[in-house]
Amino acid sequence: MNNIFDYQGINDIISRPELEKKLKSGKKLRIKFGADPSRPDIHLGHTVPLMLLKKFQELGHEVIFLIGDYTARIGDPSGRNTARPILSDKEIEANSKTYFEQVGKVIDTTKTEIRYNSEWYKDMSFADLLKLTSLFTVSQIIERDDFEKRLKTGQEVGIQELLYPIMQAYDSVVLKADIEIGGTDQRFNLLAGRELQKKVGQVPQDIITCKLLVGLDGKEKMSKSLGNYIGISESAEDIFGKVMSLKDEQIIEYFSLVTNLDKSAIEELSKKMTEGVNPRDIKFKLATEITSMYQGKEQAEAAGKRFNQIHQKKEIPADIEEIKLEGEFDILPLLGTLKLVESNSEGRRLIEQHGVKIDGAMITEITERVKVYSGMVIQVGKRRFVKIK
Repeated sequence: MNNIFDYQGINDIISRPELEKKLKSGKKLRIKFGADPSRPDIHLGHTVPLMLLKKFQELGHEVIFLIGDYTARIGDPSGRNTARPILSDKEIEANSKTYFEQVGKVIDTTKTEIRYNSEWYKDMSFADLLKLTSLFTVSQIIERDDFEKRLKTGQEVGIQELLYPIMQAYDSVVLKADIEIGGTDQRFNLLAGRELQKKVGQVPQDIITCKLLVGLDGKEKMSKSLGNYIGISESAEDIFGKVMSLKDEQIIEYFSLVTNLDKSAIEELSKKMTEGVNPRDIKFKLATEITSMYQGKEQAEAAGKRFNQIHQKKEIPADIEEIKLEGEFDILPLLGTLKLVESNSEGRRLIEQHGVKIDGAMITEITERVKVYSGMVIQVGKRRFVKIK
């Protein structure tokens, strides 16, 4: 696909006539995309704008992947009804390190300008900050929906949060961005960059907002904090299984936003669903497609076979991991010890959703006491098994 405007993940462009003019000029454009390393994992929701960046790379433009290691100290308030917790320098550094490998699964990092906004913020004086903030008014900043809603309900808005859109805007000035890409929830911040560039005499960046991917719950945008995400570095089995857990009405949206299938192929799949083809078969194709993108075709096919073995034949896999363990445990610490969950809160949620079984029997109480024995099979969700030896 050579036409950027055909990309199905685009929600809005400001301003399309200006962008069309820039693209026709033959100039090598600077395309900015920023991500704060507030968490170490990149999930499918992040890939919607990343795949658009790849299209720009294929057209010969310069992609700037900005790691907001300094703005991460504040945390983007976009879409938030509370302030984000402030991260330590160690947390930010550790999270940043994982970004290169993960981003490289989508875009060509050898053709990407990787920048950190600590480059310019670490040396900024208080006088510099005052000069920057003087270009904005309080009324401008609190107009954003997130702040307005919180203020109306009596919730606090921190001074540091008011600085966030100003800092993101200044990033665009420093990088001399021609285009900035972000989710629809980033619209205010992106427009702030456009306005600041005008004020300092730069050609204002054009803005492309991308659609937000709804998560596994079928309600909220995909988010690590909500636990409704599919990480692109997860195992093939986990990616495959999570895709298969999507609601049927999400299938076509996922084909459109996070796969490389063209529009006509997706329309054909949508038509098949309306004609009575089993949605599970279409979803199986979706799971294979997405898993192949991030774990390879062979791994995807193996994950599909294993999924069928577990779900269609209702069998426990013969090759499940075996762990030697003795004693009596509360169920939540047991799940953590066996590395079947990442936290007690995840284990609690799964038990409440009837997603934990021991030898096929459902666990319904988070206070359950379990005495393990050789041969016991513990299942979490639809894909994770451990056998005690």
